[in-house]
Amino acid sequence: MSRRLVIDLACLATFALMPLVAALFDEPFLVSLFTRLAIYGMAAASLDLLIGYGALVSFGHAAFFGLGGYVVGVIAFHSSQMLPLWGWEGSNSALVVWPLALLCCALLGLVMGYLSLRTSGVQFIMITLAFSQMLYFILGSLSFYGGDDGILMNERNTLPGLDLNDANQFYYLCVALLVGWLLFCRRLVDSRFGFVLRGLKQSERRTVSLGLKPVRYRLTAFVIAGLGAGLAGILWANYALFVSPDMAAWQKSGELMAMVILGGVGTLLGPVLGAAAYLGLEQLLSLWTEHWLLVFGPLLLLVVLFGRQGLYGLLMSGAGKPRKAKAPRPAKAIKPQEVHP
Repeated sequence: MSRRLVIDLACLATFALMPLVAALFDEPFLVSLFTRLAIYGMAAASLDLLIGYGALVSFGHAAFFGLGGYVVGVIAFHSSQMLPLWGWEGSNSALVVWPLALLCCALLGLVMGYLSLRTSGVQFIMITLAFSQMLYFILGSLSFYGGDDGILMNERNTLPGLDLNDANQFYYLCVALLVGWLLFCRRLVDSRFGFVLRGLKQSERRTVSLGLKPVRYRLTAFVIAGLGAGLAGILWANYALFVSPDMAAWQKSGELMAMVILGGVGTLLGPVLGAAAYLGLEQLLSLWTEHWLLVFGPLLLLVVLFGRQGLYGLLMSGAGKPRKAKAPRPAKAIKPQEVHP
């Protein structure tokens, strides 16, 4: 059994058994904490799809997280207040609200990606940041929906066969969606599309010479990553029963990027571990001091300087030392007498 499979099964078992552990030790807070972990892990893994496999360092990924949550919050507001939204009475069904929220995230990804991908490097980082801040200020200016104070939701969305108001059922839904998202991303990066995306990361000129169009593949990856972050925002709105413009702020994008770097860029499961480390350190260090970021910053710096692909790389390499690659055997020289006409 490979070490990667052991790590994957250990993470899956931890998520699966957490409600039982919480009930055993009478700590329901653990279920709430791991629900946050699953949601942020999904958002971080979607960002890793861009950074780790497409070399697209987006500093505006929180825009999708915020938009997905706000679509749920706005529809819930109109549904609870009995106020028609463009003639629509609203709905509390997840089968209606969630696809609509994902559609809005896809449209934002198309516009944001098409304009951002006309640039590269630092310019790409800054224009994605600009889009995220534009959405942040737009959401903050919606005084009808609470402005900077955000929107409070009365209840979670409904899903046939599940009671999302039950903490354990909602937790397992978040875990199932996280596992499904990771499996989808793994299949994606191992497909022809993923190979082209990684080829663009290594050498765009070589990929273009093969007749492939970089913008088409990168834009598709940008939209898919936005859908992952949007789904995480939808789950967060249902988890917290509250949405605010801070969900789309640049600080949220910074948190997601820190999770990706801490867990391991280009590993998919690594960002989930990074989210666990980030949220765990936040809980522990905040009990000690309110300036916990002053301690977390140097820890993140040490991981970047000495860690091999972050926490996931440290687990894969055992003691954290990179494995020595075996030198290839030299090709056997062909003697002249061995050459036959």
